[in-house]
Amino acid sequence: MKKVKLKSIITVCFAMVLLSSCGNKQDNQQAQMPPATFPVAQIAHKTITGYQEYPTNIEGIVNSHVRAKISGYIQKVFVDEGQKVTKGQPLFKLETQSLSQDAGSAKARINVAQVEVDKLIPLVEKNIISAVQLETAKANLAQAKANYNSIVANVDYATVKSSVDGYVGSINFREGSLVSPSDATPLTTVSDIKQVYAFFSLNEADYLDFLQKTKGENLNEKIANFPEVSLILVNGNTYSEKGKIETSSGQINQNTGTVNFRAIFNNPNELLTNGNSGKINIPTIYENAIVIPQEATYEQQGNIMVFKVGENNTVSSLIVKVKTSIDNLYVVESGIKEGDKIVTKGAEKLRTDMVITPQEIPFDSIMKPIKTAFKN
Repeated sequence: MKKVKLKSIITVCFAMVLLSSCGNKQDNQQAQMPPATFPVAQIAHKTITGYQEYPTNIEGIVNSHVRAKISGYIQKVFVDEGQKVTKGQPLFKLETQSLSQDAGSAKARINVAQVEVDKLIPLVEKNIISAVQLETAKANLAQAKANYNSIVANVDYATVKSSVDGYVGSINFREGSLVSPSDATPLTTVSDIKQVYAFFSLNEADYLDFLQKTKGENLNEKIANFPEVSLILVNGNTYSEKGKIETSSGQINQNTGTVNFRAIFNNPNELLTNGNSGKINIPTIYENAIVIPQEATYEQQGNIMVFKVGENNTVSSLIVKVKTSIDNLYVVESGIKEGDKIVTKGAEKLRTDMVITPQEIPFDSIMKPIKTAFKN
């Protein structure tokens, strides 16, 4: 009995020694494992351009409203909507039958007045009648000619012509319609779209930023110094031609709280026309700025945080103040500086005072547009 008991005690002790030996071996293995590896980049200054978008409406640089100069029924429409026309090209023909009759009567009155003048000239030369009678007859002749010329001009006005080169817009009246110079709606509009205007508005805050950040002593100089702008079409594509801001109202509309601007774009392929819409992209250049990828950050209680690598490869969390975001990059105002090293990926796995194995990567490699990976 005593031998069995002794044997059991010896077995238990051997097991305890064996377990202790295994535990020490595992602890030693864990102590020998290196810290986790994370990509790390050294912050450098960069120049980056961001854009702000504003809705815009497009118009041709010339929009000529075509109106009738006389009253009459439309007899013929010579063009169709969208057709390209040249200056002086006939667009509409108004009925001129009554005008032609009036012109005939006016021509007859000229002949009568001319006969009267011709009859009186020799009588005046012979002092048979007073020269006053001849002058009166000449005045009647001049009036008859003026009346005739006015009617002829109206006959010419019956052919309504384009005053500019361009494209015909909507035709608002067709054959048989009675039109007059007092009509509120034009017959059509001919637009010159070799260049187009893009109209847009800035709110008061953006307008003040424009004034304060653009070089120049006055508004005209600032507009002249402002960089070219881009046009985003309604299908999401960027228009091939760059535009230039030409003018600004320089006054805040009290009803809308905005300031109106106008940019001009070349339109060589005539892709743009009256009524197009889109968005103007206004560039903002940040020179020598601190820029970090959003993937290197996380959010905590409304703050944007990064992990900075310090002495002995120990990381600490920092709050960074951000000016703006551009293509999923942050332009930093404060919190980190040039030369600091930050962890660029894997923030969700880190804690303050954690030791890491840094994997140095080029700063330019982290400048690609990437999404925020982690929010706490």
